[in-house]
Amino acid sequence: MDIKEFSKNYFEQIKVLINQLDLDKIQKITEVIYNAYKNDKQIFIIGNGGSASTASHFACDLGKGTLKNFYDDQEKRFKVISLTDNVATMMAFANDLCFEDIFVQQLRNLVNPGDVVIGISASGNSADVVRAIEYSKRCGAKTIGFLGFRTGGKLHDLVDYEITVQDEHYGRSEDIHMIMVHLITNYFAELKKCES
Repeated sequence: MDIKEFSKNYFEQIKVLINQLDLDKIQKITEVIYNAYKNDKQIFIIGNGGSASTASHFACDLGKGTLKNFYDDQEKRFKVISLTDNVATMMAFANDLCFEDIFVQQLRNLVNPGDVVIGISASGNSADVVRAIEYSKRCGAKTIGFLGFRTGGKLHDLVDYEITVQDEHYGRSEDIHMIMVHLITNYFAELKKCES
């Protein structure tokens, strides 16, 4: 198989996965995130490995990519934080407690009722993400999962809202998660333009 044939097959599989996405679920997730923005609630995003990068990317796009004017002090902004970005804090908790606590311990400092916590995990079984989502729900935060592997793992039935990629391939699951990141943030950017 050459790269052209491989590419064609890969892209065809991505198209199938995109067409399987539930638009009602996308709408609900978008509403939850937008309501957090409108009500001055915080949004926390977490994930491991490639999903940690997606969490950082999502926070960047929500925080910066939705702005109409970077220098307008009156423009309302998303209060969004990727908990994957503070390496010193994560490593301190991993070293002194356990790796499964790297997100939940940060949330203990920050999360409030009505905030939103987004867990990104292709398997849906990442123990640190599961623990953080469980804690967030106990605190009255709304929880969202960007999941994969067809079932969404433990997080599928734990989060309040989810998008679960119907594929067992890490790369394609993460591709769809990134599409969701860009879809949602571009929608908010357009929505803010229309509201002005």
